[in-house]
Amino acid sequence: MNQDKNMEFMQIAMKYLPEAKEQLDQAGVELSMEMIQPFMQLFTKVMNEAYELGKQDALADK
Repeated sequence: MNQDKNMEFMQIAMKYLPEAKEQLDQAGVELSMEMIQPFMQLFTKVMNEAYELGKQDALADK
């Protein structure tokens, strides 16, 4: 996957980060930048796979 897509995925993640932080705070889980990194990497993998699945579906519909 190209860097542009990964950057777009990270922008999406950052958009929802305050909501995630609020939910974690309510659950008593402290969120730090060190803790976020592995989850961002996992999020990027999930988004890459979802993107490829959507791309394959779009090509199959043609």
